[in-house]
Amino acid sequence: MTLPITAPPRPAPPLPMSRRDMDARGWDAVDVVLVSGDAYVDHPSFANGLIARLLEAAGFRVAVLAQPDWSSCEPWRQFGRPRLFFGISAGNMDSMINHYTANRKVRNDDAYSPNGEIGRRPDRATLAYCQRSREAFPGVPVVAGGVEASLRRIAHYDYWSDTVRRSILLDSKADLIAFGMGERTVLDIARELADGRTIRDLRSLRGVAYRLGASEPPPSGSDTRELPDFDAVSTDPIAFCDMTKISHLETNPHNARRLVQRHGRESVVVNPPALPLEQEEMDQVYGLPFTRRPHPAYGNARIPAFEVVEHSVQIMRGCFGGCTFCSITAHEGRIIQSRSQDSIISEIKLLATQPGFKGTVSDIGGPTANMYQMRCTRPEVEAKCRRLSCVHPTVCTLLGTDHGPLKTLMREARSVEGVKRVLVASGVRMDLARRDPEYLEELAAHHVGGHLKVAPEHTDPEVLALMKKPSADDFVEFDREFQAASRRVGKKQYTVPYFIASHPGSGVDEMIDLALFLKRNGYKPDQVQDFIPSPFDIAACMYHTGLDPMTRLPVTITKGLRDRRMQRALLQFFKPENYFEVRRALEQAGRQDLIGSGCDCLIPARPPKEALDRRRRDATREFTERTSGDHLRGGPAAAQEGAGEGRRPPAGGTGGPRKQGRRRKSVGYRPKRPGQRDG
Repeated sequence: MTLPITAPPRPAPPLPMSRRDMDARGWDAVDVVLVSGDAYVDHPSFANGLIARLLEAAGFRVAVLAQPDWSSCEPWRQFGRPRLFFGISAGNMDSMINHYTANRKVRNDDAYSPNGEIGRRPDRATLAYCQRSREAFPGVPVVAGGVEASLRRIAHYDYWSDTVRRSILLDSKADLIAFGMGERTVLDIARELADGRTIRDLRSLRGVAYRLGASEPPPSGSDTRELPDFDAVSTDPIAFCDMTKISHLETNPHNARRLVQRHGRESVVVNPPALPLEQEEMDQVYGLPFTRRPHPAYGNARIPAFEVVEHSVQIMRGCFGGCTFCSITAHEGRIIQSRSQDSIISEIKLLATQPGFKGTVSDIGGPTANMYQMRCTRPEVEAKCRRLSCVHPTVCTLLGTDHGPLKTLMREARSVEGVKRVLVASGVRMDLARRDPEYLEELAAHHVGGHLKVAPEHTDPEVLALMKKPSADDFVEFDREFQAASRRVGKKQYTVPYFIASHPGSGVDEMIDLALFLKRNGYKPDQVQDFIPSPFDIAACMYHTGLDPMTRLPVTITKGLRDRRMQRALLQFFKPENYFEVRRALEQAGRQDLIGSGCDCLIPARPPKEALDRRRRDATREFTERTSGDHLRGGPAAAQEGAGEGRRPPAGGTGGPRKQGRRRKSVGYRPKRPGQRDG
């Protein structure tokens, strides 16, 4: 099975990003304009680069409008009226998560922008980009996609406004949402429109969601499930739980039914997901003639996200882990889609010829490094299965967990001429890796640069059950086995465990137990995660409703910023600057026995000098912010924001690299600020 594309011969120049680029190709018009909140990087890890190359290979003329100035629709007009449609994406991340930390503070940088500069895309970018597309050329179809649109396709809890928002279809007024990874769906949309069909004719396509007006009856029948309506889910926690449960049970593309959700007099219809790509199709997609570089228009500007993946190779996509806090399964699907060994080795050989390559492939992996070629061993069962995780509470007996194809690939990859090392930087699923000691030995001997990423996430059994993660014992045993394998090959290597603070189910007591686990086992995590409720996720439903949507049982929720800070501090109790937060948590929990010099004590009785210095600095900063009147994001200018547009760039911007002095500083975020409209 193959996609209807013909890849141009290598090398191929990047797609036009300006009118000048378009004129240089001799084009008088384009078929599709892809609008993205990310910088344009012609690399398969960047959605705008991948979809642009895919459409090019299908014979369409494509322009990329990357990080345009959204204060007017003029940038949208530079390529002329697109013949087929505008393709809208906020970028590789939800724009709100891209902009703000878990504490709703503005992030200091944007990894997907030149030089990490913030302020180059609006809040809720999908809304602003769709609006400008319609203003620029009324009547041109607008198709929204990417993570932001996909995970907001039905009513959803929005952490930033602390409200349940309508489907993004209604707020953006997009004609369609192409949800999920999108290759099949985008190609189908382009080909159907090119054949003269209307946007209404595309409502039967897999992988699309669309809006029905008040006069249009929604579909019904055995292949359709009706979700609780917007009015119900916005006021009733039980209805919100039911919506979440139903929508997640209808994600297997082989048995999913159409979903319908009423929003007042209108309805949103979500068709079954697109079918996963077969191996030959994956090879086609990743074999497109990417330059693997940012567009030349960026000059010497750094794009941090590109630097992370510049010398990496993606071998698969999808994840059957089903972690409730993670959007990967919801967006990429549970069915693993793998490339062939020949395709991967060909890319590594190409990578070895790239300027600047010094012999190290920084990663061969995907969402999870060791799920390559792992599928259900009974396709007829897979087609009926509605299980949300293939590995929780136990590994399914029908899941193929053979690491053989991956071990063969790893050996072949490190034998490529010009390649000195092939690292595995993606996270490793520990419960799978422990099933194959030979894989663990290969990993330790050849593919770890001193540290291996793993994600135990927590230690409390109830929290782990809510996360759909294995027990803490699994991590302890894996760590022991990995270090033993490292010693056998003469290396001293360590696991880098990731943990989450403030996840549903986790209170201060659970975090104190986690801190004790870390101390007793000698772990000092450098990086920790604060839980952020992402739209559509099961854990976001828990956070919003205080209930597990699968069982309706109550769940402990930590919402106050002060309590969240305490949980985060407990994960790094050993840092002097966290002393007072940790002490407050211990005293609040009645665990003064952990303050002092005992072997289990987390902090000393007297604060270290660094803690006192930090407290003075924080007090000074907070006083300055309170008295400046400037600490809330946007300040007086926030009142000027239009519907759904979020931050505006400086007047006269072009969407290209901005001069530092012309960009308004972003300094804070205030939900429901004057003039801020949610739609």
